[in-house]
Amino acid sequence: MMRRFAASGAKAPRGRKHLFAALKRCATQKLNRAGTSAFFIFSAAALCCAQTQIPAATPSAASGPKADTVYVHANVYTGVRSNAQFSSILREEAIAVRGDRIQAVGKNGDIEKLKGPQTQVIDLGGHFVMPGFNDAHLHLADAGLQKLNVDLTGVRTLDEFRQRVLAKVETAKPGEWILGGGWDETMWAVKALPSRWDLDEVSGGHPVILDRVDGHLAVANTRALRLASITIANRDPQGGQIDRDANGQPTGILRDTAQGAVRTVIPQPTHEARRHGIEVALADLAEQGVTSAQDYSPDWQNFQIYEELEKDGKLTARISEWLPFDDSIEELQKKRDSHPQSDLMLHTGMLKGFMDGSLGGHTAALLEPYADDPNNSGLPRYETAKLNDMARERVLAGFQLGFHAIGDKGVQMALDAFAEAEKVAREQKAKAANGGDDYRPRIEHAQVTTPAQIVRFKELKVIASMQPSHVLTDMRWAQDRLGPKRAATSYAWAAFLNKGVPLAFGTDYPVEPVTPFRGLYAAVTRKSEDGKQQYFPEQKLTMDQAIAAYTTGSAFAEFEEKEKGKLEPGMLADFIVLDRDVTASSTEKVLATKVLRTVVGGKTVYEAK
Repeated sequence: MMRRFAASGAKAPRGRKHLFAALKRCATQKLNRAGTSAFFIFSAAALCCAQTQIPAATPSAASGPKADTVYVHANVYTGVRSNAQFSSILREEAIAVRGDRIQAVGKNGDIEKLKGPQTQVIDLGGHFVMPGFNDAHLHLADAGLQKLNVDLTGVRTLDEFRQRVLAKVETAKPGEWILGGGWDETMWAVKALPSRWDLDEVSGGHPVILDRVDGHLAVANTRALRLASITIANRDPQGGQIDRDANGQPTGILRDTAQGAVRTVIPQPTHEARRHGIEVALADLAEQGVTSAQDYSPDWQNFQIYEELEKDGKLTARISEWLPFDDSIEELQKKRDSHPQSDLMLHTGMLKGFMDGSLGGHTAALLEPYADDPNNSGLPRYETAKLNDMARERVLAGFQLGFHAIGDKGVQMALDAFAEAEKVAREQKAKAANGGDDYRPRIEHAQVTTPAQIVRFKELKVIASMQPSHVLTDMRWAQDRLGPKRAATSYAWAAFLNKGVPLAFGTDYPVEPVTPFRGLYAAVTRKSEDGKQQYFPEQKLTMDQAIAAYTTGSAFAEFEEKEKGKLEPGMLADFIVLDRDVTASSTEKVLATKVLRTVVGGKTVYEAK
């Protein structure tokens, strides 16, 4: 906030009276666009204040510093509501950037007055400009390594699945592990899970483990099971399941925590492989207009690679790195203190815990059994008492909590833990992650919820961090899993928003492609990509609502709404240029949107060829 008022020459406000005094000073100094009355400026600023966003005034072109770069002849979607009724988003024509921040936004003529001898001028030819996307939930390192290993995304048959494995085997070193993922048996004509025997026929003696698209289920071959000592005698771990045949023999399917025994015997990827994979994933983000990423890549070596990339000037997206909820308090504090929290390009963020698994893998924890598997209600990860104790301890230590919860039982576990933890934290006046008393707990996914739970989200001020593109995948089978009654209140974006629950959107990359345009399309249509199927359309959003969830909503979820998510003076210069106005295009054409330029901190990190 202080930086934004510094840009205008006004002092940062202290309290509401000081705030309005500062706004009035800005107005009377005529710091906004030429020809606009001071009264109008003050009124517009006051209306923006009602939304808790305080735009700084545009510096005087005559006496203020000159811009480093100006972008002119654009259709700028600022993300700022234009009036108190919130009926439309303010549009402008040009942007001036100084350093890593937006200096001014306005008409072409006014912004061009900020040109100096060294100012770069970029003509955007009328193209649509919007705040950069902030992906509120993804897995960068996993995405990169998947691209470097066996990428099974989109395979349509078991035969194709096996052929991709065989192709990797033929180039692998003797005894090398074959890793990868992205397969989804619900896309196959015969919707049966693959088995270890399917892999044995093509693995050539290599140990193999391949993740299902959701990451909560994997298939391992016989060699991998033996190396992990998984036999007929093993018991299922808490929160996991080893699938078995009629004779009790493991089939190779490992659900959730049951994968752990295999993961521990896989050699760690080299530093070079990790870095290469992360660079590939970052390039993917830049090409798709993602300027901020809230990431869970829990191996600490991945964070150290982000630090390397930042030092080398090659970190092309802002990263808030989540830490594992299950780590000890001492380890969590050590990691948090190892890198400045004030670093807006890279820092550690919330603690991620897992309440359950996935709906596609039948491991999401449900209050009632699966409609298509009546003897199964999913796999909760925690006993209630232990979860509540851990949550309370970590909130008291000043950490933000974010819990993966897909099923309604998992959601209930998370809500109850939040309520218990925050009650104690408030009694002890413990500071939240941002130093105040706003704890901002999050539930990641929140796919299956009851109406009463949505009310509880609002009461506890829980953020619904959701991935709308999941509907494009899940609508093929979600109603079979849930039955029509529960399905009607699943992926309930509109219900959350209508109750005043903050939404933060992401992709869960590499579970879904990182492109936000699939998410926008899903949010406003709830239709399959071919338009032939629709999933409970009453939960649709408007395009403005969907964009907000992907920008301001995601920023709020990571305590950075004062830094990014809107294009206004003083905010970080993170924005993208598109080949079409997604707010005016037909919904079908949104899917084909291309990013022409991605700017992070005033620097172009991607430009279409």
